[in-house]
Amino acid sequence: MKITSIIKGWFSQSITTSIKIFKIMIPVSILVKILQETGLIVYIGDALAPLMSVMGLPGEMGLVWASAMIGNIYAGLIAFFSIGMELTVAQVTVLSTIILIAHTLPIELAITQKAGVKAGSAFLFRFIFGFIAGVILYHIYNILNIYQDIPSGIDKIVMISEKATWWAWALSELKNYAFVFCYITGLIIIIDILKRVGVIEKINRWFYPVLRLLGIEKEVIPITVIGMTLGLAYGGGLIINEVKQTQLKRRNVTYALMLMSLSHSIIEDSLIMIAIGARISGVFVFRFIFTLIVMYFFVKITQSWSEERMGKWFYSKTKVTGVRR
Repeated sequence: MKITSIIKGWFSQSITTSIKIFKIMIPVSILVKILQETGLIVYIGDALAPLMSVMGLPGEMGLVWASAMIGNIYAGLIAFFSIGMELTVAQVTVLSTIILIAHTLPIELAITQKAGVKAGSAFLFRFIFGFIAGVILYHIYNILNIYQDIPSGIDKIVMISEKATWWAWALSELKNYAFVFCYITGLIIIIDILKRVGVIEKINRWFYPVLRLLGIEKEVIPITVIGMTLGLAYGGGLIINEVKQTQLKRRNVTYALMLMSLSHSIIEDSLIMIAIGARISGVFVFRFIFTLIVMYFFVKITQSWSEERMGKWFYSKTKVTGVRR
């Protein structure tokens, strides 16, 4: 095959995939901005306040989690620094962990649904297990009596204020979309090259024994790894692209997306939270182990379910070309 044909194929796939992602991201981003500007997000934070105490957190942190879930991690950090409340290292780690499990939900749930899983099911999965993770981690730190000091030298990450003008916000969004397009293009090129030289097959063999126990078949292992390391938007976007070319089982896609929902962008996002005082034991180690345990039991419970039952609870009605039952 000529190199020009290969390059054309790469960019054709990246444009198609990016357009699918942008159709989701743009309207949702506008809606989230409206919620932030009108202050409606505060009411959601107030509703979450009672749950915060169960995780050993002040009720005010409900606004922080709500901001992260409806906006993104940076929106949550803006709320966190705006409140200005001193938390212990343990509390910062618990808060960071639940944010990492459940954030940017409008966009990521829309991508998840486009890839084949019901947005409602994915939301409950992330919110409930995010809360459970926070409760367990709080009790672990409390029982061990560790990280009870106030973090020092917290780095405030540079970010656009949520009070920024609409013009500044629009420019920031355009930069984000350009970044997403370049990222998706690069991932598609890398995956195709790795497939051609046989590296993907080696990755499959390395990860297959562990992920197989979690119901992740070898066809989606490379994409699952990408989603876990780089982010759900990219992993979900690549699944949308991949199912057009290969015959993936809906059950397999569901397990992969649920796994990515609990643990994605595990390096970059974890480093962001470590910068504000969280500990790696919570945001990385605990979250990863917690995800594996949850997915193990989730697969064990659902693997005997019929396709009809899986469809009722998890499969979205969105037609995903290439996916088979």
